[in-house]
Amino acid sequence: MGLSAYLTVGALLFLIGLVMVAARRNLIYVLMGLELILNAANLNLVAFNRFRPGGMEGHLDGQIGAIFVIILAAAEAAIALAIVLNVHSLFETIRPDDIDAMKD
Repeated sequence: MGLSAYLTVGALLFLIGLVMVAARRNLIYVLMGLELILNAANLNLVAFNRFRPGGMEGHLDGQIGAIFVIILAAAEAAIALAIVLNVHSLFETIRPDDIDAMKD
């Protein structure tokens, strides 16, 4: 499998995540879309590191970058789920379009 296969899968993951964020049916789908976008970035980081010129002798830049993105995604998921729970307790909905307290 070459680099183009990894980039194709990464682009598909990114597009699916972008559609999920843009559709905004509820906040859980938005969070899942953001996670897909971050996973697409991870896949691209690791794929570019694997197929870089010069081989893999001691070069772990892509893997280290992917670990930082995974840590960022875990922190984002924890904080965002806490926000979703708070929004649900205040407004009894998780649909972004129904939350209008800040519009006034």
